[in-house]
Amino acid sequence: MVVRRDSAVGEQDSGGGKKPAKTTKGDAVKKAVTKKAAVKKTAAVKKAVAAPKKATAAVKGASAAKAVAAPPKGESRTALVRRARRINRELAEVFPYAHPELDFENPFQLVVATVLSAQTTDLRVNQTTPSLFAKYPTPEDLAAANPEEVEEILRPTGFFRAKTKSVIGLSKALVELFDGEVPGRLEDLVKLPGVGRKTAFVVLGNAFGRPGITVDTHFQRLVRRWQWTAETDPDKIEAAVGALFPKSDWTDLSHHVIWHGRRICHARKPACGACPIAPLCPAYGEGETDPEKARKLLKYEKGGFPGQRLNPPQAYLDAGGRPAPPLGSG
Repeated sequence: MVVRRDSAVGEQDSGGGKKPAKTTKGDAVKKAVTKKAAVKKTAAVKKAVAAPKKATAAVKGASAAKAVAAPPKGESRTALVRRARRINRELAEVFPYAHPELDFENPFQLVVATVLSAQTTDLRVNQTTPSLFAKYPTPEDLAAANPEEVEEILRPTGFFRAKTKSVIGLSKALVELFDGEVPGRLEDLVKLPGVGRKTAFVVLGNAFGRPGITVDTHFQRLVRRWQWTAETDPDKIEAAVGALFPKSDWTDLSHHVIWHGRRICHARKPACGACPIAPLCPAYGEGETDPEKARKLLKYEKGGFPGQRLNPPQAYLDAGGRPAPPLGSG
């Protein structure tokens, strides 16, 4: 009796206690050619696919080539939900210390910092707000501030005149409408000057523990790359992606996606060869697939560099993250 077992590099015959069937010379030659071709094919696949071991192993039983193939065009709604949630679970393992990358000590500081983060980096905001909050620690203080003095402080963040108008305006609104307290409801937050749904959800999720999806530029880019939605309007993206996940996942999902976009899945040159979710990504191959070259594209703590916050959470520091330098330190 002949027991036949297929493997990734060819075929093997093993005896089941009885003498194997006789093999002719022609069969032996054919078997050798088949095995040699299979070995070459496997070597080619390994070279072409740059997904890390953890990511490749995530698709059990699939060949390396299939592991990074785009999902079928007719992907069902159920399959999409499963793939989206699996991506979030994988990213939660990669970024267990993900957090809002703006320094803040209370809801007022967070709403102001989020408004200031438009058209600049969180790092630049974090380097600027210590001076702002030292001089104007409360909404009442900032509401009564001299605009020219505020502009001078906010100059490094860019668009400093418009931002000065927004933060002074929202401070006045907080004093006049909410007794100097940041409201914990979406419909109230969006009434503040400079505060839209994105900013409101940042505040609700991270200052009040109320779930929300933060649709920033990174989030928009990645969910379209992953084919979670084809929408381009932020509000429609928020609705489409929110329908794929339990509401309780929304805030952490936002952190995971944004962190992945900043560190690995960049806009111009994503580090595909260092991506932990390559087997689940329809856009695999848009960026650098060579593992060594891809690793050089990693940013912040993944690339061994400081993060965005001057005062990050302890969990981030425990994971090997490094705080950002203060403004003017080089």
